[in-house]
Amino acid sequence: MTDKDKKAAIAGAAGTAAGAAGSVGTVAAAGTVTGLGATGITSGLAAIGGVVGGGMATGLAITVAAPLVVGGAAYGLYRWLKKD
Repeated sequence: MTDKDKKAAIAGAAGTAAGAAGSVGTVAAAGTVTGLGATGITSGLAAIGGVVGGGMATGLAITVAAPLVVGGAAYGLYRWLKKD
């Protein structure tokens, strides 16, 4: 693994961590009951899923996928900006 690959992996991991933190914050704030208790998480996931016409399961899928998308974008952006 080259130094560029290592740095790109770190950028991807940092992007994933930032995406995860953003997802947790969004779930905590989005619902009718704020917070990270059972009702807050349930209403937050349902509110996120409701944006695209789904429910809590759809909100969960979006919340799980978001950090992966952000991490992949950070990895790709780093690789693109640091072309040899």
